[in-house]
Amino acid sequence: MSEVSANKKRMLKELIKALHAGAHPDEMKEKFKEVLEDIGPLEISKVEEELIEEGMPTQEVRRLCDVHLAVLRDSLEKPKSEVPSGHPIHILLKEHELVKMFVDEISVLLAGVEQTKDFEGVENQASRIGELLRHLKEYERHKIREENCLFPYLEKHGVSQPPAIMWAEHDEQRKEIEEASKTLENREVLEFGEFKTKLLSHLKNLTDLIPNHFYKEENILFPTALTLIGNEEWLEIKASMDDLGYCYFTPKEAIGGKVGLAKEVKEQEGEIAFETGSMAREELEAVLNTLPVDITFVDKTDTVRYFSQTEERIFPRARAIIGRKVQQCHPQESVHVVQQILDDFRSGQRDVAQFWIQLKERLIYIRYFAVHGKEGEYLGCLEVTQDITDLREIEGEKRLL
Repeated sequence: MSEVSANKKRMLKELIKALHAGAHPDEMKEKFKEVLEDIGPLEISKVEEELIEEGMPTQEVRRLCDVHLAVLRDSLEKPKSEVPSGHPIHILLKEHELVKMFVDEISVLLAGVEQTKDFEGVENQASRIGELLRHLKEYERHKIREENCLFPYLEKHGVSQPPAIMWAEHDEQRKEIEEASKTLENREVLEFGEFKTKLLSHLKNLTDLIPNHFYKEENILFPTALTLIGNEEWLEIKASMDDLGYCYFTPKEAIGGKVGLAKEVKEQEGEIAFETGSMAREELEAVLNTLPVDITFVDKTDTVRYFSQTEERIFPRARAIIGRKVQQCHPQESVHVVQQILDDFRSGQRDVAQFWIQLKERLIYIRYFAVHGKEGEYLGCLEVTQDITDLREIEGEKRLL
């Protein structure tokens, strides 16, 4: 970074701190404009990062950045870097365009809702708003791809707070979409006045939240990503996005072709490499033994190859069964059931078999899963046993530790 840019970055930080101290945004508009002429999206992201690291609450940094971006929306607008079709940023931008269209239509429909005085008058708008909310629920796939594919790479390059802020905004949108949908679905049990007030509130919040969020992504987050992330990493991001899938409204020409992983996970000494990461042998064994279920793996020849050793196994297992045919591990009266399951798995007639039994006043859930390789070949059978007695008692939600 040049000395001029470094100075402007320090000035931007001081201006944001001045807003925090109570300065009026309009009085600082020219100062912000002068500072932002010589620094780009990456520096703005870094300023947000530094303010949070220095102790300013994330919510306050977000609020202040919203304020100065709103004041300078026109002057901050910069030409977007050209990215080819199939590039992750190109896909995200194309999805933005469509989601903005949905939001714009909701804004138009709001005027009709505001003028109506009964359910009959609002019915036409309600039907179309319902369709648009279903589109916004599908937009969840877009958010998940950003959170799980793009944000981790920004964090690898030292930009962690701006993605965290964007994720928080995703959660706000999720809440409003969910509440608006619930209000619309429950209109028959609500008084019209309550229904109208709630619906207008949630929809107005959405028509404000989503465009502002996209503005920050398109003018700060995405340009920052394009500056920092290398070509090979973009291939990895695209492969991950392909795996997670796209919205039903994502243009196929924007997606382009699927790509494989750009590089394989390198196996370090003493580690086992998988497509999605690697673990040391002792870590893998500990993870399997920590699962809240008992598992046993039987290979394609019906030979028992492995069982986990959870703290309290539901059904006892001894090492002596390793290498034994699974049919020999069951009572004679149930062998025909075991054989039927394995035969069905091999033939492809079924992929899952499930049972549940009472055992000493506990409800035990037993499932068998066909295990297949990448080409669909049968590799064996996984038995999963779980005590679900306490799970049946769960109601409502628990969000706090």
